Amino acid sequence: MSQEAEGKKRGMFSRLFGGGPSEPEPEAAPQAEEEGRSWWSRLSGGLSRTSQAITQGVTDVFTKRKLDALTLEELEDVLLRADLGVGAATRITEAVGKARYERDIDPEEVREILANEVERVLEPVAEPLIVDESKRPFIILVVGVNGSGKTTTIAKLAAKWTCEGKSVVLAAGDTFRAAAVEQLKVWGARLGAEVVSGAEGADAAGLAFDAIKRAKEQGADILLMDTAGRLQNRAELMAELEKIVRVMKKAEAEAPHAVLLVLDATVGQNALQQVDVFERVAGVTGLVMTKLDGTARGGILVAIAETYGLPIHFIGVGEGAEDLEPFAARDFARAIAGLDETSEAES
Repeated sequence: MSQEAEGKKRGMFSRLFGGGPSEPEPEAAPQAEEEGRSWWSRLSGGLSRTSQAITQGVTDVFTKRKLDALTLEELEDVLLRADLGVGAATRITEAVGKARYERDIDPEEVREILANEVERVLEPVAEPLIVDESKRPFIILVVGVNGSGKTTTIAKLAAKWTCEGKSVVLAAGDTFRAAAVEQLKVWGARLGAEVVSGAEGADAAGLAFDAIKRAKEQGADILLMDTAGRLQNRAELMAELEKIVRVMKKAEAEAPHAVLLVLDATVGQNALQQVDVFERVAGVTGLVMTKLDGTARGGILVAIAETYGLPIHFIGVGEGAEDLEPFAARDFARAIAGLDETSEAES
C-alpha cells in the first residue's frame, strides 16, 4: 500500500474508531504511536498470551532433559492446553521425537518445529476474501454468537473497503439490540455509507430483502449485513437465520455471496461447535477470528482449520481498527510459537 493510501486509511480509521458518541477521543500521541506499529508487532503482541504459555511449557519440558517418551507426552499436554487440537499436537510431537531420542534438544528447536507444523496446517486455509466485482452489490452476511465482535468487525471491514474506493451499504440486521443499530448508524455516518435499518424487533429477513434492493438502487459495490447474535444451541434462533438466507435469495438468487462467521477466540473449544452449526445452517464460506489477544488458547484456530478446512480471511488481535488484518499462515505460526519475524514473513 502506498504512503498516501496508508495515510488515508489511518485517517479513516481515526474518524471511525476515535471514540463513539459517549466516548472521549484518545490523546493524539498514544494514537500516533499505536498507528505506527507494524502488523507483525500487533500480531506478536496480540498473541503474546498464547505464545508465552507455549514457550514456558516447552522450556519447562526440555530444559536440561534428554528427549524420551515422558518428555514427548508432556509436550503433547502443553500443546493440547493451548487448544491446538489432537491431530496437530500429535504430529508436532512426532516431528520433535523423530530421530532425536536420548538426545538433548533445545527449546528453540522445538518451537521452530512447532511453527513449521502449524504453518503446514494453516497455509491451505489462509485465503483472502475476494470481492467479485462482477456481482454488484457483493452481498456479505455476517453471523456469530453474542459478543463475538460481529458489528465491530463489519465497521472495520467497511472502513478498509471504503479506503479502497468501494461504495458500501450497511444493513443493521441485529434488530433486537438497539445499541448495535446505533453503532452501525454512527459508523455509517463517519464512513459516508448508507445504513438500512428498521424498527426495534423488526423482521430481520424483511430487512435483508430491503437492504439488497436499496444497495442495488445505489449501485453499491458491497452490502454488509449484520445479524443478531444467536446461541448455536437455540433452534428457533437458527431457524430465523435460515429464513434470512432464504429471503436474501428471493431478492438476489446468488445471495449471500459470502457468509462470514465471526468467532471469539476466548471461547476455546466451544468455537468448534459454533463452526459446525453455523456452517450447516447458514452455509459459512469463511471465518474471522477475533480477540486472539484475550486468550492463552489461540491454538484453537489451528484445531478449527484442521477440522473444517474453511477459509480463514481475517484475524483480530486487539480493539484498534488496524488490529484486524488478512490472515497469513506463516506470520501466525511464528507468532504463536514465540519466534521472531523472518525475512520471508516481513510485513
